[in-house]
Amino acid sequence: MIMRLLSAGWAERVLAKVSLHTRVGLVHTVLAASLLILLAGLWLHGTRSAIHEEVEAASRVSEQWLHAVLGEMHDVPVALRGERLLGVARAIGRVRANELEIRTAAGEVIYRSPGPTYKAGRSVPGWFAALMASDLPARAVAIEGYTLTLKPDESRAVIDAWDDLAAMAGWAIALLALLFVVTRTALGRALHPLRQIMRALDSTGRGRFDTRLPVFSTPELGRISRAFNGMADRLGEAVDENVRLESAREVDRCLHDRLEEERRVIARELHDELAQGITAVRALAGAIVQRTADSPSLHVPAQGIVAVTGEMQDGVRNILHRLRPLAGNGLGMTLERQLANWQVQHPEIALSSRLGIGLQPMADELAAAVVRIVQEGLTNVVRHARASTVDVVLSREAGWLHLSLADNGRGRDGQPSAQAGCGLGLAGMGERIAALGGHLQFGQPAGGGFRIFASLPDAVVQHSPEEFA
Repeated sequence: MIMRLLSAGWAERVLAKVSLHTRVGLVHTVLAASLLILLAGLWLHGTRSAIHEEVEAASRVSEQWLHAVLGEMHDVPVALRGERLLGVARAIGRVRANELEIRTAAGEVIYRSPGPTYKAGRSVPGWFAALMASDLPARAVAIEGYTLTLKPDESRAVIDAWDDLAAMAGWAIALLALLFVVTRTALGRALHPLRQIMRALDSTGRGRFDTRLPVFSTPELGRISRAFNGMADRLGEAVDENVRLESAREVDRCLHDRLEEERRVIARELHDELAQGITAVRALAGAIVQRTADSPSLHVPAQGIVAVTGEMQDGVRNILHRLRPLAGNGLGMTLERQLANWQVQHPEIALSSRLGIGLQPMADELAAAVVRIVQEGLTNVVRHARASTVDVVLSREAGWLHLSLADNGRGRDGQPSAQAGCGLGLAGMGERIAALGGHLQFGQPAGGGFRIFASLPDAVVQHSPEEFA
């Protein structure tokens, strides 16, 4: 059993390395060989029957001849019968397809036919002789004092059959070899377009999406070429679309980075120039208020200047927070203010938050990313989710910052397409997080809705916070 399995596995490995037209040629040759073997079996059966009938007929004729010869012996004196019988037997020699043996009454063999002269010395394999053996019984004729026995001998007919079989086997092998060569050659020509198809597939696999196949005249191969060309067209369009999307994302990233840089520059200018100028004006107005308590004409306008500059400082501070929301250690306060403002704007949606970020400062880029992700997530909830509750959870654990934003809205169907170009978008959100070494996951809570889960490496920094006006 193991040897059969091993041989079967070896045959499969060998066939796997053989070309298709060679395999088909082998299959045709094996089928033809099977048919020839079947025909050979039928021929052997017919030949065996013919040999049996031939030897049987020869034995009957020989037996009749013996009876005729022995009938003449009755006229011969008893003393001369033995000598006359031997003389007749020696004159005849070998009876056709039979061996003649003469025995005395005592069982002594006094005569046996000589060996055959036809194809003398020839023999056949034992298995073939056993296959063609007829098992005909010996025929005995008795005359006073003597017994003549005819033993059927089909060996010459079997040799003829073997020679015919060998000749037919030689012709069959030659014809099978010719059939294999002709079939393999014809299939090689018929399947020649497959080489073009394989080259086209290899070329496409190497990135040559402009590869096309001619429409072959064979219907089946023609359908393959049309299907391949259609696939190549769609693949080329998909590649072009991916290039356009990648370009759009790159442009979006560049614009976003440029806007962030512009915001930082504007925030710095407002802080360094306008905010400090307002602070100086407010300080001067405060000094005037303190020194002109007895001069209402100066005191009242100075108080007005202090109040107005205070409002201007609050306005500038709000603008600065919107332009550059926070430094790394102000994330908690910024998120609380952002969430409170969002809740005021959308009272129909219940907002809950848990911000466990501690007191340690973090990198400004990380904090900015968290704020932008929360902004984009809340914007998606309002625009697409149709949710009634939103839960925001922020935590720091083992060097990672985890952000979860979940709603009870329409689930994945209620989320925008993962394409860049509108706000951050889900794709842009993932790219921003990946750029910081984190990863983004989307899921569906047990009660339904949609959940965004972001994990970012917590880059802790040690620096003094940047104070606005």
